[in-house]
Amino acid sequence: MKIRPLYDRILVKRLETTETRKGGIIIPDTAKEKPMEAEVVAVGKGKINEEGKQLPLDVKKGDRILIGKYAGTEIKIDDEEHLILREDEVLAVVEK
Repeated sequence: MKIRPLYDRILVKRLETTETRKGGIIIPDTAKEKPMEAEVVAVGKGKINEEGKQLPLDVKKGDRILIGKYAGTEIKIDDEEHLILREDEVLAVVEK
């Protein structure tokens, strides 16, 4: 299924972090915090300002970004968890 977000919305997939703890303690999935790093899967065309001009987004497909723990709306696409969020919910772009 293909999804194209509208306006200034972004479709992202959270990146799972590897959980290794000292002493071999295993933390159940229900107690783990949601990862704050995500990969951009698709972006909208941009927000329309008061003059009717379309402002492009700062992020693009494939970018790694930081998002808030409770940002966006969770959806399932082909049995995979994704988030749809607005560009202003993006905290930073991770550059390597």
